[in-house]
Amino acid sequence: MNAQESLLPLLELPGVQDAVTAARAAIDEIHEHPANRRGWPATSAEASVRAARASAAVAGGAAEIPDSGEVTDPLLAGSLRVAEALGPLLPTWQRAPMQALARLHVLAAADLADDQERLGRPREDPAVSARLDLLAQIVADAGGKSQGLVPGPVQAAVVHGELLALSAFGEVDGIVARAAARLSMIGSGLDPKGLVVPEVAYFRRQPDYVAAAEGFASGEPDGVAKWIVHCCTALETGAREAKSIADAVES
Repeated sequence: MNAQESLLPLLELPGVQDAVTAARAAIDEIHEHPANRRGWPATSAEASVRAARASAAVAGGAAEIPDSGEVTDPLLAGSLRVAEALGPLLPTWQRAPMQALARLHVLAAADLADDQERLGRPREDPAVSARLDLLAQIVADAGGKSQGLVPGPVQAAVVHGELLALSAFGEVDGIVARAAARLSMIGSGLDPKGLVVPEVAYFRRQPDYVAAAEGFASGEPDGVAKWIVHCCTALETGAREAKSIADAVES
């Protein structure tokens, strides 16, 4: 059985289908922006940096890169390292997701971990291991197909929410979760150029983000539905952020 089939019931939860449709439409529209048809490497690079800054800020780190360019905040430094690695990590994410997650943690926590040997190693908890294995199978079963069983927004929301809920590594789990969701968005074909910046929405609406994540972690259908809708709404906000980047490049 394809592990993605386990996610199909999520499509029937209240509000999910409409939220997915709206998120997809917003993302498709930004990919048609003239600046993204011609010069998407530049807009993608800017989106990646904005995503890293916002993700670090959600985790309690600095949101701004100093004028000198020297980043001393460990959370921001780790988030920027993660952002730079996402492109090279994409094939690993699609083939061996746990290896990719380990690498994300190494990059994100390098300046924070007291025990360097624990970098990249999830907590030794059978329940955590079992859920990570299932999550990895869901990602691997998608096979990088843009037309998989489960819509990209739902897969990204599940990856994101599950990694937040598990706190598998014990530190910088939020940065790892948001980066993994970004990989899922790119790898599923939802946002193949990496233009969208939902992390900005998570930063601007942190209380809502935390509450929605807790709802997902509860496992209750209503909580899971609200988390997926929250993530889809963030994708729409992230598409507007992407438009501002593209407009600036084009002007």
